Amino acid sequence: MKTRRHFLQSTTALIALPFLESLGFRRFASAAPAATPPKRLIFLGFGWGVTESTWYPDIKNPGADYELPAGLKPLERHKKDFSVVQGLWNKYSNEGHWGSSMWLTGANRYAQPGQSFHNSISADQVAAAQLGLQTRFASLQFNHSEKSDMSGHGPGLSLAWDMSGKPIGGQNGGVAAFHRLFARDTTPLAQQKAMLAQKRSVLDAVLDNAKSLQRVLAKSDTAKLDEYFQGIRDIETRLGKEEQWMEVPRPKAPITEPASTAEGNGREEIKIIYDIMIAAMQTDSTRVMTFRQPVWTLLTSLDIKVHPHDMSHYHSTLGEKLDASQRRDIAQSELLAGFLDKLKETKEADGSTLFDNIALAYGSNIRTGHELSNCPTIISGRGAGLKLGHSIVAPKDTPLCNAWLSMLRGIGIEAERHGDSTGVLKEIVA
Repeated sequence: MKTRRHFLQSTTALIALPFLESLGFRRFASAAPAATPPKRLIFLGFGWGVTESTWYPDIKNPGADYELPAGLKPLERHKKDFSVVQGLWNKYSNEGHWGSSMWLTGANRYAQPGQSFHNSISADQVAAAQLGLQTRFASLQFNHSEKSDMSGHGPGLSLAWDMSGKPIGGQNGGVAAFHRLFARDTTPLAQQKAMLAQKRSVLDAVLDNAKSLQRVLAKSDTAKLDEYFQGIRDIETRLGKEEQWMEVPRPKAPITEPASTAEGNGREEIKIIYDIMIAAMQTDSTRVMTFRQPVWTLLTSLDIKVHPHDMSHYHSTLGEKLDASQRRDIAQSELLAGFLDKLKETKEADGSTLFDNIALAYGSNIRTGHELSNCPTIISGRGAGLKLGHSIVAPKDTPLCNAWLSMLRGIGIEAERHGDSTGVLKEIVA
């Protein structure tokens, strides 16, 4: 037992472990832009849901001639370039305060006996395993800078979860995100290589320890060790990326560094992250991104005093709670409309636009209050062959993961299934 504890304590060193070359990464990377614009995948998620009465289109009038509801009116100029999809949900979801923990995974939190929380891989990470091979960052996760208990997102460090169902951290706020993408590492190259060599030495020692442990562990502990090794492989892969791109200078930022004063102003923070996402695509730094958006600081930036949780329960007492919810919806739609503007305005090398080459999803795992069915869902982008410009009503009990599977396949990811999917969602395929 003493030996086992010693080994588990040594896991703290694994945060900095290096990549094993047997994983197959190319030794030399290139920062040259792709001749043909690559496909990209973006997920934008928020907590606390929407105002049900003024966000969803009339379910009785699906198709292209639907009337845009008040909560989506700021998106009017883009109406032909996005679709609202109703009727989707994660059937295993049972926590009305979690707007994103299982949003991209569709996992059953009780899938592991004796555990009260279990998750699986998120759709963005399925895409990152393939689309991320040629970029400095396999994926990028952007977060808000507000307190997590105010966000309505639930457990997690971002919207992303790895293949073991472990949370993947992200950049909190615009300044951290900007520096992650564009800050130059002034550490001499020789010193960087020496640091990686030292980390390899630590890895070798820990792996030798683990091999000796495997022979004496009980079956339950062996399973835990296998999970642990998967975590090591994930870290190796991420650090391998850093080694792969070590000698390639970071690109010049196409935007200026955001002011730190914007941190805490939800509206400005969302605009900044949208700009950074555009810049990441312009420089082909990554092709897969998620953004777990702020809600509380968005409300305060709109001079709304209602607590975000209370706002989500506007149906219990209307008045200022309902007003706050509706103003939140409009602000989010205005920000999304601005993001779509920039995606359409930003040219690729072949004359197309970023919008032509992305698949984008916007939404939440929560409908409103504690309601978890009919997740608010908007799909956009011309990069995945999606049906745009429609109000779409999915068949009863359609898994949200059917939409994610359709988007994955649309951008060329050969996934057989995802989460609790039962197949592609033909209603959103053009």
